[in-house]
Amino acid sequence: MRDFTSDPLAWQPTYAPSLAEIEQCALAVFRRLPKQFRDLCADLVIQVDDFPSNEVLHSLHVRSKFGLLGLFRGLGLPFRSESAPLQMPNMIWLYRRPILAYWADHDDTLGAIVQHVLVHEIGHHFGFSDDDMHAIERAAS
Repeated sequence: MRDFTSDPLAWQPTYAPSLAEIEQCALAVFRRLPKQFRDLCADLVIQVDDFPSNEVLHSLHVRSKFGLLGLFRGLGLPFRSESAPLQMPNMIWLYRRPILAYWADHDDTLGAIVQHVLVHEIGHHFGFSDDDMHAIERAAS
């Protein structure tokens, strides 16, 4: 590992992670989840984009393109029905640039942030609301 403290020029060849590198990180996090959870996410699609679309920002009333780190779109597992017509797969988006901006302003590692965002969005796949997940996080800390 480079010694950035004693050699400030060690940062010189370092670049921000690419879309593909953030995706690899997210997939590594996903692979470390318990198998029973991964099995319930078999049809879940995970995608990494630089930013949310303007349509997404507008529909969620988010003012800044840096204001959203991830997004779940679909129908949570508890709300699905076997008799319902064909449904689109549930999808999770991770937004690289907002995640990198958050990383730059906080003390968390990039891996921890990607993990937190991914697990949060998977929580929506399982039918949890934001309030449910915040309560679980508070209880766990």
